[in-house]
Amino acid sequence: MIELGTLLLFLLAVLTLFLSPGPNMAFVLSHGIALGPRAGFAAGLGIAAADLVHTLCAATGITALVAAWPPSFDLLRYAGALYLLWLAWQALRSDGASVAAHAERVGFAQVLRRAWINNLVNPKALLFFMVFLPQFVDPARGDVTAQLTVLGVTLSLAGLGFNTALGACSGMIGRWLRQRRGAAGFQRGLLATVMIGLALRLMLLDRPSKGF
Repeated sequence: MIELGTLLLFLLAVLTLFLSPGPNMAFVLSHGIALGPRAGFAAGLGIAAADLVHTLCAATGITALVAAWPPSFDLLRYAGALYLLWLAWQALRSDGASVAAHAERVGFAQVLRRAWINNLVNPKALLFFMVFLPQFVDPARGDVTAQLTVLGVTLSLAGLGFNTALGACSGMIGRWLRQRRGAAGFQRGLLATVMIGLALRLMLLDRPSKGF
């Protein structure tokens, strides 16, 4: 199957990517700080679940079919931007509620679903799996689909560990902030600001030269 050296190189590349600031990190941090450790964990779990879907799509060729249809890039990014703006509005409309009340209203399952949907409708994430995983595949070592699946599952599990740890740490920061006067408004404002920033990032994305 996949050589141990190749797998270790893959994990090193993945770790480097995780440590680089990006939309997933911003999503996890903002939800952890705004809603607590459980929300941070849920965000990491939702991203990992979406990564498994991306893996399945890349391994079966679905991603390539989607990328071959030019309008799909714009449809995905604008759908994702609208969803993020809706999340920002949800955070702002809870103005006046305590952080605990807001976190209880949102709930673990809802944050997980938010992270899952946000990752799925990000065309860059879709393209990433289509371009990144094949670099570590060697057709001479067996079934390509199986290798892509192993790599994608490995990436998803590594991401789950990294993002849930990040969510727990940011959640503890949020718990500390909760004890400060005026923290509720700051935490909700932070969440809304990050969601708006991620939405603008999606809307301003340049169409990639290859794919889509």
